[in-house]
Amino acid sequence: MNRFFCKSALLLLPAALPVSALACPQQTVSVADSEPKSPADASHASALLVGHVFAFPVATKSVDAQKLIETALDQYENVLLENSVESARKATEKDPQFALAYAVWSFAARRNQPNPEAARKAESLAATAPADERLLVNFLTSVQKDDMLPAITAMNDLLARFPDDRHALYLTSEWLYFQQDYDRSVKMMERIIKLDPNFAPAYNMLGYAKVETGDPDPAKAIAYLKKYAELQPGQPNPEDSLGEVSRYAGDDRGSIEHYKAALKFSPAFVTSQTGLGDTYSLMHDFSSAAAEYDKALAMSTNNRDRLHVEFQKALMKFWAGRPAEGLQALADAEQKAHAAHEPYSQFEIQQASALLALTLKQRIAKLQEMERIYSHPVEGMGESDRNPSLASIWRDQVRVQVEHNHVEATTETIRKLERLAAQSRDLIVENCYESARGYVFFAQKDYASAQDELSADPHSPIAINWLVAAREKLGDQKGAESARLRLKYLRAPTAEWYLATQAKTASAH
Repeated sequence: MNRFFCKSALLLLPAALPVSALACPQQTVSVADSEPKSPADASHASALLVGHVFAFPVATKSVDAQKLIETALDQYENVLLENSVESARKATEKDPQFALAYAVWSFAARRNQPNPEAARKAESLAATAPADERLLVNFLTSVQKDDMLPAITAMNDLLARFPDDRHALYLTSEWLYFQQDYDRSVKMMERIIKLDPNFAPAYNMLGYAKVETGDPDPAKAIAYLKKYAELQPGQPNPEDSLGEVSRYAGDDRGSIEHYKAALKFSPAFVTSQTGLGDTYSLMHDFSSAAAEYDKALAMSTNNRDRLHVEFQKALMKFWAGRPAEGLQALADAEQKAHAAHEPYSQFEIQQASALLALTLKQRIAKLQEMERIYSHPVEGMGESDRNPSLASIWRDQVRVQVEHNHVEATTETIRKLERLAAQSRDLIVENCYESARGYVFFAQKDYASAQDELSADPHSPIAINWLVAAREKLGDQKGAESARLRLKYLRAPTAEWYLATQAKTASAH
């Protein structure tokens, strides 16, 4: 396979980790059991508390701060992101010199509202923190930067020091999952549940991964999520996950039942309320979808949730056969996102607007507008998110040009993608670079190279559609059917899914 750079050379293979003989969590180490490892560590020895955070002592004089960070990490693992941010923030109030507290704050916040100041504070304080705490701080802050190599190094260091710690394994495998390195992520999650069969968050991630990998297994995905629900009785998130994965698997009625169950546990659980609208949209029950979206809007407590609901409601109009109304709704939502200074919402809306624009000129103009915005740091958006966003813009530019037989216009964009992949060492950026090359190879009738490159973008329904077409051109019917199966389990109410399943696709080329 022609890869821009070798992923396996950069990332630690989970198979290389030693296997524990005991299926139980890593035992924690108290301060009394741990010797300072450097002069900086020794200077903090008197400040350390006997702690149980990631099996190592931490540099805080505050029992309350330590307990809050333990709580924040637990909340993060259970997808209670806003709660995690708040607990970590309170920990910094209890001890303003606690490096790990700032690191966890910034790490949890990156999923909603990045806090670069907290990350910088964590890095500054980590210089005099104990060595093991510094390892974790380095990982939590490195993943937020525009160059992924320090994050990869920090991940490897953390796993080498704590190969059997379920929390270290979870945080690193979750990061790999979001980098779309599903195979390694799944192996690490499976290792966690061997170490601790009752570690609930791992079952949640495995449930999603088992429908998002190259070899989807929806039955196993649902089984993992049912185990997650069993371990978290009365909690909404397991039912919410079952609702979403059931929809991926085509079980819309089951999806609705699970979303409703989540709302019984927590009537204000906005993701499940939005999920009901999403599932009804894919069922083409648009009156029910609109009603559920309106309920979600009423219960939204922040701009980002509210804007996402408006975005999904706008997309519903495309399924309903009213694209002009949909484009106008997207334009209105984009203005609201800009006024609210919500760059993540704005990008989500802009990308759909570019994909769904009615003419080539409009698509190219929108993508060029986005390129101008995201080619530079964006207030409120982390650099580790801006790079993949910019890469996806360039990937879409290449595809649109290829679709309209303007292959020669893609050369400079491909070069920009190549440079960004080299600079960032980000796997998602690399995937965008490779799939962009795949579109060009397809246009040049080099279908073997096309299918090789397009297979690097496993989360894009459009790329998978082109992959099916490339394999059919090669006479590889088995491979084409495998790609169709992959596409089947990407079923979600997104602009890409709409284009891949209801509009003109690559198979028409």
